Amino acid sequence: MTDMPGIMISAPSSGTGKTTVMLGLLRALAEDGLRVQPFKSGPDYIDPAFHHAASGRASFNLDSWAMGPDLLAAISAEATGADICVAEGSMGLYDGVATRGQSGFGSSAETAQRMGWPVVLVVDVSGQAQSAAATALGFQAYNPDVPFAGVILNRCASPRHERLARLGMENAGLNVLGVLPRRGDLTLPERHLGLIQAVEHPDLEAAIAGYAQFLRDHVDIAAIRAAAKGQITPLDSAKLPTPPAQRIALARDAAFSFTYPHVLKGWREAGAEILPFSPLADQAPDASADLVWLPGGYPELHGGVLASATTFQTGLRKHAETRPVHGECGGYMALGEALIDKEGTRHQMAGLLGLVTSYEKRKFHLGYRRAVLTAPLPGYGPGVALRGHEFHYSTILEQPDAALADVADADGNSVPETGSHRDHVSGTFFHFITAEENA
Repeated sequence: MTDMPGIMISAPSSGTGKTTVMLGLLRALAEDGLRVQPFKSGPDYIDPAFHHAASGRASFNLDSWAMGPDLLAAISAEATGADICVAEGSMGLYDGVATRGQSGFGSSAETAQRMGWPVVLVVDVSGQAQSAAATALGFQAYNPDVPFAGVILNRCASPRHERLARLGMENAGLNVLGVLPRRGDLTLPERHLGLIQAVEHPDLEAAIAGYAQFLRDHVDIAAIRAAAKGQITPLDSAKLPTPPAQRIALARDAAFSFTYPHVLKGWREAGAEILPFSPLADQAPDASADLVWLPGGYPELHGGVLASATTFQTGLRKHAETRPVHGECGGYMALGEALIDKEGTRHQMAGLLGLVTSYEKRKFHLGYRRAVLTAPLPGYGPGVALRGHEFHYSTILEQPDAALADVADADGNSVPETGSHRDHVSGTFFHFITAEENA
């Protein structure tokens, strides 16, 4: 066993302020001279970039539904050399799916229990006082095997409100690690997939510095440090995903940025060369690349720019004549025939696939995906089962090409977003996390 002290920042539900606590704590600990390793529990590809900005270290996802023990161990090892790990949960502490995945149901509680990281529960006490203790006590008692450090009370309206909320927690035997007053100016800007991207924040450094000072003023950071504990069991077989090619041209800008950090780290560690380029800047992929990979992102916000990016589109089409091109979600849409934005404007895309998508009538697609390939995908052959996550608001109007995979949700129900392929080009609506370890 290897010591890996850490904590899990979680909450009873989404929208309680745990991201503010997470970013402020990461920065405060880093300012205190600690080497802080951030993690995100669950399939989120936006938060890790904020974690990186706050801590100075790359953040990685831990996901018990999508990942098996080997990959979880390999990603956990990214904390080597750190003084403390700080993980941010997804949704509520016990929220996951109904059907077990590779090593669990995808809840933050499972991550905390697996790693031995005590939970710091961020409780929104607005509209209640002592009653908040009943909620917090229920979360502590629901699974006694999940380690519990205490609570941070958020959105406290007044000193009297604080006294009452503290009294309830004390009566329940819960450790209060801090009380945050209501501050509407600390909210991070959001759009339809949650937070805006870190690179788009107008003054991210000032915002994170403000969160750190806010926590120093109202939270017992020393007590949180003292509560940190945990350990892992190293696995000799543990490794990150292997690269699908030696030289990979990777689209990287405000329209294409949603790639899980462990995937890119695995590619680089295995010797692949990542060649970034920007479609928004009308850059063509490197002509020497073996593979072009277009991640997900927000192409619908840049439809006109992408449609007029002739150098990008010409280079993409040239590459696709002889070598593979793959797109995920937003990247898949950019490889299609057309994208219709929320105003109903049709933008011509690369036309390497027949896909036509629309944001004019938004339809929410969210959830884990298990895809059994029926055709080759760069790095994987037919029959291989992949795990990923889908999160977008687009509607398929046309998808005339052959399906790439049989795709199901977390419960095994088939979904129509099968991806598609034509010649050297392929695309999926889900974001790749890993291939199944027993595949």
